Amino acid sequence: MIRLDGIVVKFGDFTALHDINVQVNDGEFFTFLGPSGCGKTTTLRTITGFIEPAAGTVVADGKDITRVPIEDRNIGIVFQSYALFPTMTVYDNIAFGLKVKHLKKAEIQRRVKEIAAKVELSDEQLGKAVGQLSGGQQQRVAIARALVLEPSIICMDEPLSNLDAKLRVQLRNELKKMQKDFGITTIYVTHDQEEALTLSDRIAVFNNGCIEQIGTPNEIYNFSKTEFVCNFIGDINKIEIELAAKLAQADPSVSPENHNFIRLERIHVNTEPAGRQIVAEGVVTSREYYGLYIKYTVDVGSQSVKVIEKNDGIRIYEEGQKVNVVIDPADVMAYPPAAEGEAAS
Repeated sequence: MIRLDGIVVKFGDFTALHDINVQVNDGEFFTFLGPSGCGKTTTLRTITGFIEPAAGTVVADGKDITRVPIEDRNIGIVFQSYALFPTMTVYDNIAFGLKVKHLKKAEIQRRVKEIAAKVELSDEQLGKAVGQLSGGQQQRVAIARALVLEPSIICMDEPLSNLDAKLRVQLRNELKKMQKDFGITTIYVTHDQEEALTLSDRIAVFNNGCIEQIGTPNEIYNFSKTEFVCNFIGDINKIEIELAAKLAQADPSVSPENHNFIRLERIHVNTEPAGRQIVAEGVVTSREYYGLYIKYTVDVGSQSVKVIEKNDGIRIYEEGQKVNVVIDPADVMAYPPAAEGEAAS
């Protein structure tokens, strides 16, 4: 378990982190998510010891490690660039930390072979130079090098960002399986919402050096606490005043004065309304075909809304076709407007 209590980080007059409080449980896959410059990597570097906070404490397994040297924290690190030694073999890269600790040759060999097998690196690959490996294989080497030291926690800073889209998805699945197999507490940094939702047990969403929300992927996506989280996670429709007023007539809990949003998959086309659901007549203005689903943009007069419908191969609507859009007021996520002079979250 690792806990951050009241962490503040400053670079000169600039405050990079404001009162960060997080607890990561044993065996958890915990993700720091947010846009560039939001503080997620700074938080990770504070945990690993590369940055000393101006205030607050870092506690690991019940011990205050705020000022403990990097090498004594028992935390494995996988960098965005992998930081491998290009002139060394894969074996020597993985063994490097063990040699620094002056372990016996036989013990080093046993542990390197064991960890290589677990991350699916062959004996042949162990003998190759790192530069001869693919990006995905290099990532496995970086993970193996971190895990061979048997850390209690592993920290990963955007380890998939340098890979192409297809390989990223493939390795994302392997990474999650690996983490489950090892049962190691993992702190993961990414700006990719899909990656965070797919991999994580829980997510902390960062914005301007603060944490906006901590929750499970479902809580972050379906029950976003702030307008920033609502907009940052996935695609979203903002409901303008005229449509919000129509929803308010069906359900008074919807206020047109709020900033109201709804997820694309929560809106339906040409279904029978039930309960307090409202119907808005519209015209399809565009269609994006994705195979499993189809994304439509529908002009409902006062605004356009985006809709995702499961592709059943039968009900496919053409541009210019008139449709009914069905919305349930209960699916609306609402946030009060920011006070004058205050930035919206």
